[in-house]
Amino acid sequence: MSDPNSTPQNNPGSGEPTPPPYTPPAGQVPPDFGTPAGGSVPPQYGSPAAGQTPPPGQTPPPGYTPQPATAPGAPLSQSDDKLWASLAHFGGVLSFIPPLIIWLVFKDRGPLVNQEGKESLNYQITIAIAWVAYAIVSAILAFIPILGPILALILVLAIWAAQIVFPIIGGVKVNGGGTYRYPFAIRLIK
Repeated sequence: MSDPNSTPQNNPGSGEPTPPPYTPPAGQVPPDFGTPAGGSVPPQYGSPAAGQTPPPGQTPPPGYTPQPATAPGAPLSQSDDKLWASLAHFGGVLSFIPPLIIWLVFKDRGPLVNQEGKESLNYQITIAIAWVAYAIVSAILAFIPILGPILALILVLAIWAAQIVFPIIGGVKVNGGGTYRYPFAIRLIK
């Protein structure tokens, strides 16, 4: 697919012809790829982002006022801090993922979320370790007739209840304005 009016030029070293440079038809101006469609440029187009200054030797556009750099997130209000802290506990009913996400996102924005998120996350890590231990113990109990399956059922119900009941108690206490410390948890995150 080459232009019949163009003359092929050889590319040195490859033996293939190179296309001629683009020239617009007479009376037509090539598009300026540096401006948005329609030709109008918004006032902030090309101006530095917040917290940045123009490069040395370049003057800022008219109407430009530098904006201070902002933190990734503003501090949480007291009610939002309490809400996210209680959600960190309630999310533990599902697994360790919701408390982990809440703690990572909001730990620097609210002291209660930081404290309660760590507490919930430590408890959920403890529960995850309990599930791994249960898998090992239930494999051993499978070799004990009658008593093995009964003990395995008791263990699974105990772990399941601990994963459901204590996070709900924690979420309710934190939502009521207090704090909650789980009765048993390996506190890996300090």
